[in-house]
Amino acid sequence: MIRIATTGNKGKGIRSDCFVTLELTDQGGIQLELESKVIVMYGDSIRKEALEILDFFGIKNARIRIEDSGAISLVLAARLEAAIKKVINTEKSWLPAMLEENLYTTAKEHNRFSRLYLPGNSPSLMINAGIHKPDGIILDLEDAVAPDKKDEARFLVRNALCGIDFYGAERMVRINQGERGLEDLEYIIPYNVNLILLPKCETAEQVHAVNNKITDIVTRHASHVTSNSSLVTRPASRVWLMPIIESALGVINAYQIANSAPNIVALAIGLEDYTADLGTRRTAEGTESFFARSMVVNAARAAGIQPIDSVFSDVGDMEGLRQNVLRSKALGFDGMGCIHPRQIVVIHETFAPTPDEIEKAKKIVFAFHKAQEKGLGVVALGTKMIDPPVVKRALNTINLALKMNKLAENWRESYEQI
Repeated sequence: MIRIATTGNKGKGIRSDCFVTLELTDQGGIQLELESKVIVMYGDSIRKEALEILDFFGIKNARIRIEDSGAISLVLAARLEAAIKKVINTEKSWLPAMLEENLYTTAKEHNRFSRLYLPGNSPSLMINAGIHKPDGIILDLEDAVAPDKKDEARFLVRNALCGIDFYGAERMVRINQGERGLEDLEYIIPYNVNLILLPKCETAEQVHAVNNKITDIVTRHASHVTSNSSLVTRPASRVWLMPIIESALGVINAYQIANSAPNIVALAIGLEDYTADLGTRRTAEGTESFFARSMVVNAARAAGIQPIDSVFSDVGDMEGLRQNVLRSKALGFDGMGCIHPRQIVVIHETFAPTPDEIEKAKKIVFAFHKAQEKGLGVVALGTKMIDPPVVKRALNTINLALKMNKLAENWRESYEQI
């Protein structure tokens, strides 16, 4: 075990974070050095929390330097705990209190038009992410985190799940691949995460391994009280899965993956890694990925889950994004990833039913209800017969329009008066 450790971020442009240097010593007690622009207002509370955490973990002799860039309490706690666990072996955890606002679950049919990716080791991007109103917020432990920062990012993501208000967005975490990803689950499953993204998923066995690990964690933590007597590890609620297809093999096995577990709610595609696997370049037209995207849509629909498209990487091109969403919607996708909050509004507006789509759906659904009231087995709209799949699609459009407040709840009453 090493005797000195560093965690966190510092330097130009770093906000809402801190950099901790912890060195174990043989004597001398705790020597704490604090550097902060807000030391006059918050210096005492920062020192108090740091000393409480060190005492909780049984550290009596150490030199600690905290370079603060505006870190809130749960960030400081995550950074310090990560440093402590580099220098001592302990199973204790110092957890922030779970916000009451975060004790919500999400439904299988939850709207997933947008999911906003946030690097799991960058607290400044997490703290106010919910105000942008994405359908889901992804705390990313995989590609967005440098290899040497992955371990400490787990503590930050865990604390964020507990203590940051995401304003009702579905709380998602993208874990790492393989064994590291299974280890990631220990830091997120007990803390009321809603959905896990499985990167580079290629087989149903990968899904089963994740679900087996989730079951094991839930069983162990069901009634577990943490070593901190004032905090209880919350039992895990239903955890949804979203496998991400990012390779040629994953595309070929898409239906097998989509149909491999009842808690899979969506199947996503990641086009950067997929095109790299093909040895080709991703283009705006998307001809190189048409087959893969179609396969993912068909696999998801066949399994009764949502197909979710890849991110659009040019955060400055809003018209390009809009055109990309239109193509995505035309292929049958229900949503897509985004890498900047400014993309959320465009994605929501473009995936939402258009006024023409809503009006057509109203006519179909109205005709369907009238046929039911008359006991007719055939639905007609003018001179055209309406098949059940068309009625189902129209009902989906109406339900979506209602959810997005694009249609009044009493629309049928007003429609009958026309």
